[in-house]
Amino acid sequence: MAYVFLGVAIAIELAATTMLKYTEGFTKLLPTLGCVALYIACYFCLARALLKMNLGIAYATWCGVGIVVTAVISAVVFKQGLTTAGAIGIALIVAGCILLNLFGSAH
Repeated sequence: MAYVFLGVAIAIELAATTMLKYTEGFTKLLPTLGCVALYIACYFCLARALLKMNLGIAYATWCGVGIVVTAVISAVVFKQGLTTAGAIGIALIVAGCILLNLFGSAH
């Protein structure tokens, strides 16, 4: 169940981060309110995941997946490019998250 809460936290965080672009520096009221509400929900789900998960693994996974998917959203939705070095960096983040989840927790 912890990974379900973590997955939901990641999905909500991605929506909040995407909405952050539409707040235009928190000058637009509705996107700002939506963004803040989504971040609150995100942290609630992350806190629930942490009841049963190692903090380091949960946070690294949350950040890593968030970075990778945000970069993809940035490239696809907002037409912002990605360099070869950036793609290599994303691949390293994915590899790090996989390794951490498989071998990073002392039992």
